[in-house]
Amino acid sequence: TSGACPVAAMENEQQRLYATQFHPEVNHTVQGMDMLRAFLFDVCQCAGDWKMSSYVNDAIERIRAKVGDKKVLCALSGGVDSSVAAVMVHRAIGKNLTCIFVDHGLMRKNEGDEVEAAFANSGVNFVRVNAGERFLGKLAGVSDPETKRKIIGEEFIRVFEDEAKKIGRVDYLV
Repeated sequence: TSGACPVAAMENEQQRLYATQFHPEVNHTVQGMDMLRAFLFDVCQCAGDWKMSSYVNDAIERIRAKVGDKKVLCALSGGVDSSVAAVMVHRAIGKNLTCIFVDHGLMRKNEGDEVEAAFANSGVNFVRVNAGERFLGKLAGVSDPETKRKIIGEEFIRVFEDEAKKIGRVDYLV
C-alpha cells in the first residue's frame, strides 16, 4: 500500500499473476531496482542472458516466417514505436511493406519533414499524406479537448483508409 494507493502491489501465486501500481524504476523509489531484480529473476525466473541484438534478429525472423511474401501496411506516426516497427518489418520483408505517414498538421514545426527525411534513403515504401487542411477544417470551431481527440482519431482512420485503398490488397497491418 501507499498513502495514495490502497493496492500498490498484489499477487496470486497459484496463477503466477503479479501486479504493481507504482514505478519501481524511478530513482526516488526506495530499493526499486532490487524489487525489479527480485521480480524478474526470483518470481519470473528470467535468466538474464539475452542480448538486444539477438532479440531484434529473432523478431525479424519471426516476422519473415509469418508474413512470407504477403503485403503489409504500416500506419507510421513518426514516433519511436511505429518507426522501429516499420524498420524491423522492412528488414524482414522488404518491398512488401508500405508505410503511410499521415501528416495531420498538428505536429511540431518541421516534424513531418523530419519524419520523411528519416525514411528518405531507407528503401522503405513511404507514403506521406499532407492532410493538415483536412484535419484543421474538421477541428474548426471545436474547443472541447475530448471532442477534438475523437475528431482527430476518426479523421486519421478515414485518411488512412483512403490511402490504403490506393495500394490494393493488404494482408497484414502494422
